[in-house]
Amino acid sequence: MKRVIGEDHIAASNEERRAALETDYAALGEQLARRGVDIVSVRSKIEAFGVAIPSWGVGTGGTRFARFPGPGEPRDIFDKLQDCAVINQLICSTPSVSLHIPWDKADPKRLRDEAGRLGLGFDAMNSNTFSDALGQAHSYKFGSLSHADPAVRAQAVEHNIECIEIGNAIGSKALTVWIGDGSNFPGQVNFARAFERYLDAMKGVYAALPANWRVFTEHKMFEPAFYSTVVQDWGTNYLIATELGEKAFCLVDLGHHAPNVNIEMIVSRLIQFGKLGGFHFNDSKYGDDDLDAGSIDPYRLFLVFNELVDAELNGAPDFSPAHMLDQSHNVTDPIESLMMSAIEVQRAYAAALLIDRSALLGFQEDNDALMATQTLKTAYRTDVEPILAMARLNAGGAIDVLDAYRRSGYRMQVAQDRPAVASGGGGIV
Repeated sequence: MKRVIGEDHIAASNEERRAALETDYAALGEQLARRGVDIVSVRSKIEAFGVAIPSWGVGTGGTRFARFPGPGEPRDIFDKLQDCAVINQLICSTPSVSLHIPWDKADPKRLRDEAGRLGLGFDAMNSNTFSDALGQAHSYKFGSLSHADPAVRAQAVEHNIECIEIGNAIGSKALTVWIGDGSNFPGQVNFARAFERYLDAMKGVYAALPANWRVFTEHKMFEPAFYSTVVQDWGTNYLIATELGEKAFCLVDLGHHAPNVNIEMIVSRLIQFGKLGGFHFNDSKYGDDDLDAGSIDPYRLFLVFNELVDAELNGAPDFSPAHMLDQSHNVTDPIESLMMSAIEVQRAYAAALLIDRSALLGFQEDNDALMATQTLKTAYRTDVEPILAMARLNAGGAIDVLDAYRRSGYRMQVAQDRPAVASGGGGIV
C-alpha cells in the first residue's frame, strides 16, 4: 500500500505527544473503570468503526452564488482518491470512498487498481439526475425519475443502472439515489402522479440490483424544488423503501430536515421497522447547510449515536447502517474538514458507548426525567479524545492529525502539480 505522506512527519508529530497521551489514556481508563466501563473494549469498537469519504468532499464547495477554489484542487477522481488516502493514513477510520457518477466516471479496472494501491475500497455509488451531463439527450430541468416525459424517466433509470454496473465492477455494494424533483409553484405538478411515476421508475432501478446489494433513497425537504419535493421527508422515504422491497432502505442526511425536527427519533423509528440504511453526516444551522459534522450541534450527533448504540447492543435485526460524510467546505481546506468531521463522528460513537444503559432504563421506567437526561450528559461530557487518539496511534495514524498534516506540507506539494482552478462559478460542488 502506498503511503502518500512520509512516515517521518507522522512519527515526529507523534513522538512529541506520545507520553502525554499515554498519561491521559491511563487516567481516563481509571475514571471509566470506576463507572464499570472497560476502556479497551471501547477503544476496540472505535478501531473497528469506519466512515466513508465522499469523493466530491475533497474539492472546495460553494454556495449558489460563488465558489472560491483553493490550492491543489483535485483534477479528477484519481486526485480525489489520493486526497482520500491522505485522510485515511492520518486518522485510520476512513477506508472507503463514495463515488458520484458521472463526475467520477473512469475505467473500473483503473479505479479498482488505484484504490487498492492506496489501501482504499468503495462505498455506496451515487447517481446524478439533479443536473445535466454534457451530451445527454434529455434535460432534468423539470425532473428526472418523476418527469412527465417517459423518455426522461427512462434516461434517469438507465443512468442509475449504469451506476450499479460500475459499482459492481469496483466492489461497491449499494446505490444511493437522491433526486431534486419537485415544483417551485403551486399547481405546477400533480403530487400523486409525480410520486406514482417516481415509484414506477425506481422499481426499474431496484430490479437491476445484484442480489447482495442495497439501495438507499434519500429525502430532502427543499432545494432545488422549493414549493414541493417528491421525496421530501422520512415518512415518504419509508413508504418508498417499503414499496420497493427488502433491499431498499432509507438514508438519513442530518441536514435534510426542517429546523427543530427530532432527527434521533426518526433514526429510532427507521431502526424499529428495519429500514435504516445509513447516514450522510454533516451539520446544519438553517437548512441543508452541509457544514462540518459536529460544528454546530455536537450533542444532536451524540443523541443520534445513542439510538445507534442502543440498537447495536439490543441486537436489532439486520442492523448494519452505512456511515458517510456529505459536506461542502467553502472556507477551509477540505482535507482538514473531512478529517475533523470523521473524528467528530467517532467522538459521538465513543461517548454513546459510555452511557450507563442499565441506569438509563431504570430512570426511564421510573419516569425520572432529570436523572435520565443526566445519565446521557454524564457520557457526553466525558472527554474521549484519549481513546480516539490511542486508536489512531495503534493503527499507525497521527495523534494530532492537523499537526501531522500541516507538517507534511501536502497541500502546497499538490498545488505545485495541480493547475490552479479559476474561480467565479457557482454551485455547491
